[in-house]
This record gives sequence, structure tokens and C-alpha cells, in this order.
Amino acid sequence: MDPDKIDYSAILQDALRDAVRRVIEQVAEHGMPGEHHFYIGFRTDFPGVEAPRFLREQYPEEVTIILQHQFWGLEVTPEEFSVLLSFGGARQRVTVPFAALTAFADPSADFGLRFDAADPANESTPENPGEPEAVKPTAEPRQPGDVIRFDPSRRR
Repeated sequence: MDPDKIDYSAILQDALRDAVRRVIEQVAEHGMPGEHHFYIGFRTDFPGVEAPRFLREQYPEEVTIILQHQFWGLEVTPEEFSVLLSFGGARQRVTVPFAALTAFADPSADFGLRFDAADPANESTPENPGEPEAVKPTAEPRQPGDVIRFDPSRRR
């Protein structure tokens, strides 16, 4: 990190991860409201991620889980969340540090974020992580270099 520059991108990514933490914390305390449901992408190879072995073997780098109807025991700390999910009829715990997040979307609210995951080798944000992108959950895959405008005051 350059001591002569402010790393706005890293600050923004941390703030957006904290917003995701607050949303998940609300759901842990009050349950999932209405038709809301979350797609949560994360690095499976990130330090601190705990997931069933078969999930790590099938998705060695990144996976997306869905929190909608069948999840239990959602717990949130400032650094991570954990939840019981059903895999093949068996409940298994998944623990995800917020620094491992790569994406968060709530299709019912037409809201989504994409993150640059921290480097699992040193658990820190990449030197030039780029700004987090606001994404539409139903959007087609973007090409490298596409710029997505994020205007939270704009209604769709």
C-alpha cells in the first residue's frame, strides 16, 4: 500500500462487505422477510472457510450458496457468518469469512454486488483490487473492462 495515497477501492469494498454483514445479521435475528433470498458467492480456498469436503472438491476455488427456504442456525460475527444448509438431505455447516465473498445478490430486490476476493495466500486485499461493481443478478456475464454505474438513489 502506498502511504501517499488513499486506497478508496479497499475502503469501499470493506464498507460494502459490512453492508452484507448487516443484512445477514438482520436475517439471523428476524428471519428472511417476504420473498427475499440471497445468492452468496465466496472463495472455497480462502482461509477460514469451512465447508463439506465434497463441496470443496467439486468447487475448489469458488461456489455460490443460496439462502432462501431451507437454512438453519444462521450465526453472524464481525468477521464471518455460518449457516446449516441441506446437502443431499443432510444438514452441514458452512462458515464463510466476509473477506472471502466474491458476490452477493438479492434477486427479489434487484440488488447485487461483486467483490474482488482477498488473496487466500495472505488473507489481504490485492494490491489494486479495483472497485466493487454493482451488478444485476439476472444480468448476462460482463466482458472485462465493462463499467457498471451504481446509483443507489435511482429506482428501477
